[in-house]
Order: sequence, then structure tokens, then C-alpha cells
Amino acid sequence: MTGWPLLSTVTFLPLVGVFLILLVRDEGTAARKNIRNIALLTTVVTFLLSLFIWAGFDRTYAGFQFVEKTAWLDTGISYHMGVDGISVLFVILTTFLMPMCILASWEVEKRLKEYMIAFLILETIMIGVFCALDLVLFYVFFEASLVPMFIIIGVWGGPRRVYASFKFFLYTLLGSLLMLLAMMAMFWNAGTTDIPTLLAHDFPASMQTWLWLAFFASFAVKMPMWPVHTWLPDAHVEAPTAGSVLLAAILLKMGGYGFLRFSVPMFPDASLYFQPFVFTLSIVAIIYTSLVALMQEDIKKLIAYSSVAHMGYVTMGIFALNIEGTQGAIFQMLSHGLVSGALFLCVGVIYDRMHTREIDAYGGLVNNMPKYAVVFLIMTMANVGLPGTSGFIGEFLTLAGVYRVNTWVALFAATGVILSAAYALWLYRRVVFGALTKESLKGLMDLSGREKAILYPLVILVIFFGVYPSAVFDFTTASVDALVNNVTLSIEATQAAMASR
Repeated sequence: MTGWPLLSTVTFLPLVGVFLILLVRDEGTAARKNIRNIALLTTVVTFLLSLFIWAGFDRTYAGFQFVEKTAWLDTGISYHMGVDGISVLFVILTTFLMPMCILASWEVEKRLKEYMIAFLILETIMIGVFCALDLVLFYVFFEASLVPMFIIIGVWGGPRRVYASFKFFLYTLLGSLLMLLAMMAMFWNAGTTDIPTLLAHDFPASMQTWLWLAFFASFAVKMPMWPVHTWLPDAHVEAPTAGSVLLAAILLKMGGYGFLRFSVPMFPDASLYFQPFVFTLSIVAIIYTSLVALMQEDIKKLIAYSSVAHMGYVTMGIFALNIEGTQGAIFQMLSHGLVSGALFLCVGVIYDRMHTREIDAYGGLVNNMPKYAVVFLIMTMANVGLPGTSGFIGEFLTLAGVYRVNTWVALFAATGVILSAAYALWLYRRVVFGALTKESLKGLMDLSGREKAILYPLVILVIFFGVYPSAVFDFTTASVDALVNNVTLSIEATQAAMASR
């Protein structure tokens, strides 16, 4: 693969599938089968190609690899792509989950051609976000992700889909406008939009404060952090199953990735200054949204609030500004991508059969869906953070990193572990355990072959990463060490300069 633009190939290959789908006449059973097969084949080939990135990645090198750069705009803005030990994992996660989303959408009939096109375009955009090494290119991909998800929720969503899609769009767009202004200011100050160059640029301390706030406005909404999280439950409830999977597993991670790529390394002094502020919001998110999850009667809404709580651990870990916290935050994002994606897929399995997400409509599913009950149990345990699952590693490391900074913050955050066990086990008991008394549930079939192909790989990975987390840390260690060391040196230099005045 030497000399081959591998990142660009992986990023834009889904658009080839879009072109092929456009050539299919959306009429009849055969045409629909062809559309589904094209979409599935495209995502599978994209995933297989992305494995070349995984295989060829130098895990001892902290810088960007597979770099592609060419002139784009006359002002010095370039088409610049590359991945480091942090972003490469999110590229693989995206390409891995996409075939499962296509398989989970196998029963979609309404506007099938447009549906598959929207998902393939979204895949290109999501991969582009994690590969972009130019501010303008990153912003284009970052904002473009709103459009296909807006359409997916608004067209194929539930009864309140229009309200949910507009709320999602407006929240995320308004936050990103401030980030655009900050990017302009960075360009005028540094004379470039090249991200590797900006990472080495020393922004004035006074400028860092409002640049940090501008980026925070965008990434906090994307995560989403409390109190700008209210768009997420509505979006999840109304989105189709595959849309919820991508929303929870990938789109939310763009906020955390933005903090790691921009806020912390480019504005280290401001990150330290706002550390108590982020810790406070994270604790409120963990405790408050966990309590709100306990009150939910809709399965999807409960899992959505659970996502907000788990993202609280991520923001705490990132802004602990140490190696344990950062490693834990990255691992938590990857784990949450697998676990939350699987939980929404589990909801989709029973929704396809019953067409309701009300918790009271279920009970005793273990009696006639034992395989489903086992899968749901493993993912519930991972969501709680049971040792032996990937959920434990991320939560433990973020708490360890925060503990080094502030013991009380770690103590309050640890209560979220208890609360997550409360709402997750409460949900599982009401849906799966008990006698099978409802007549409408007695005829339900266990997991089909297609559903097993979707869920079993996720179960294997969640357990594998829980037992062998080095599979992730081998990729991230060099980049995380460099990130934390650079931030620490910058903060120490600033404090020394202030002390000498």
C-alpha cells in the first residue's frame, strides 16, 4: 500500500456505493435487494480497507501517520489528512459499526434508496472528521454530519421526528458557529489552519480563554454535556435503530475527540483554568441524568440518559490532564461506542417484533428469547462497568486520573457507578426476568441469524477489551504520552513566567 492514499480511499469509498445505488431503479423486490446488498458490500469493503490502516500503524510513533496533503484553497488552506494513536481507533470503530447498521436496517422499506444513501454519506463524513488535519477541512466534515443525521431522524424517525430533528440540528449548529469564529481568530493569529502546526503554536494566555470557550460551546453540545444535553433523548427516541447506534457510538464521540485534538493541546492554560468548571458539569451530568434515567418508562430514553452520564466520565478524564484520565477517557469512548450501540440494537430487536419501546409492555423475555437475554445481560453489565467488560476499564481509569487531581470529585463521580447499576438492572429485570404472562409476548422468536451476526461480534469485543485492554492502549500510549507531556510543559512554562514577574 506504499504511496497509496489509503485514508482518502477509506473516507470516500462509501460515495462509490452511493453512485451505484443511484443507478438502481427503486422499484420491486429485486431492486430493493440490490440496494441493500450494495450498501452492505460497500461498508464491508470499507471496513476491510481500514484494517490496512490498523495493520500498518506504527504504535511507537506519537505523530500523525498515513499523511496526505495537497493544496486546496488559495489562502494556504490544504486538504490534509492523517491519523495518530487517538484518531485511528475512531476510524476503525466507525467502519466496524457501519455494516452492522446496514444489517440492522434490513427491514426498512420506506424510501430505501434515500435511506441507504444517507447512511453511506454519513460514513464518509464521520471518517473525515477523525482524519482531517486542517481546521477548515475538519469544520466542513464536522458540520456536514448534521445534514444526513437530520434527514435520517426527520424522514425515518418516530411520530415526533420533525421536532427531534430540528432540535438536534439547531442545538449543534448554534454551538458550532462560535467554533467557526474561533477558527478564524486562530488563523489570523497563527497564519495557518494546519492542525499539526497549530498544535505547536503558542497562543497568548488571554486569547486561549475565549478560544477555549468557543470550542467548548460546540463540543459540549456534541458530547452532550449537561445542561445542553436535552436534544439527545428526543433524537434517540425518534431516530430509527441504526440512526441511534451511530448517534451514540460515533457522533457523540466527535465532541470528546474535539476536546482531545483542540481544547486540551492548543489551549492548555485555559484547560487548567476551566478544570473545576468541567468537573462540576461532569458530576452534575453523572448524578442528575442517572436519577432521570431511573424515572424513564421508554427503553430508548433510559439508554439515552445513560449515555449523557457516561460521557460525564469522559469529560472528567480528559480534563484531569494526566495520562490515566486521558487513557481512561479514550477507552471509555470506544467502550461506550460498542456497548451503547449494542444496547440500542437490542432495543431494535424487540421493537421490530412489538413496535413499542414502553418498558411495561415487556417482561419474562428470558423464557422464549434466552439468547437475546444473554446478549442483553452482557451489555447491561458492561454498561454498569462490571470487571471483565470494557466498561470497567474506562470508568476505573478516569476515576483514577481524577482522584489524582481532586479526591472529592472522584468520590462524587463514583456514585454514578451505583446509580448506573440501579437503572440498568431495574430495566433488565422488568424487560427480561419474571413470568411470561403477556399474551403478545408468547409468540416472540429468539435472535435470527442476521441479528446474531450483528450482536455477537459486539459481545466478543466488549469481553475481549475488558480482559485485554492493551489491545487499545498499544495504539494510544505514544500519542497520549506526548499529548499530556506537552500540556504539562506548557502549563509549567506559563506558571514559571507568571512567578518571575
